[in-house]
Amino acid sequence: MRIQQFIDVSQAPDASTFERRLVRFAEDLDFGFVAAVLVVDRPGQSASFYSIGNTPEGFVEAQRNPADSRRDPVLKRLKRTHVPVAYDQKLYVADGAADLWEEQAPYGYRNGVSVALHLPDHKHFLLGVDRERALPRSDAVLTRLLASLQLLAVHAQSAAQRLLGDLPETDVDPRLTPRELEVLRWTMEGKSAWATGQILAVSEHTVNFHLRNILQKLDVVTKHQAVLKALGLGLL
Repeated sequence: MRIQQFIDVSQAPDASTFERRLVRFAEDLDFGFVAAVLVVDRPGQSASFYSIGNTPEGFVEAQRNPADSRRDPVLKRLKRTHVPVAYDQKLYVADGAADLWEEQAPYGYRNGVSVALHLPDHKHFLLGVDRERALPRSDAVLTRLLASLQLLAVHAQSAAQRLLGDLPETDVDPRLTPRELEVLRWTMEGKSAWATGQILAVSEHTVNFHLRNILQKLDVVTKHQAVLKALGLGLL
């Protein structure tokens, strides 16, 4: 890779150009997907997540369970290290998380490399590239790849801190499904999960499943907060 390509990423004038240059950089490395995430931890508050990349929408929808994120072997390693983490199916199997790999594989997330930079002011930057094909077997080729991604992360975090804070937070997704809106409307009426299940002809477990998704999308802690926020957003 030419040094100018790294500089172009760090000097991107806006978020859309930043994303476009990251995607092109990943493609030059023969990776179909790239994602960059800036995490801001505020003491006493929920963390904020700002992300860009070409992640398929279907994959985003399938990866909304916080419990799965806590189990993910790549994310667990990124919390403890600054060096790139390479993954394949074997890593997930060894960590007892083979089911997570099976869920992401159909979307093309079979092999990849991720890097985390832990920055001042309670900020963290994550960069990941993914593809279906196996990673290089040659130690020399793989070492060059990891070095390129480490250097890319350093340049990309500079642009991310400058540009991504103005993007909508990705942990707040007000696009509730029709069934989630039904559950929330009956919750607003004071119905319990069991009563809502009886009305909608679904199990109490299913209602609670929808409620958990609603809380996550609206970035709130209780169902009452969810109702208030949904009203404020004009969803109810």
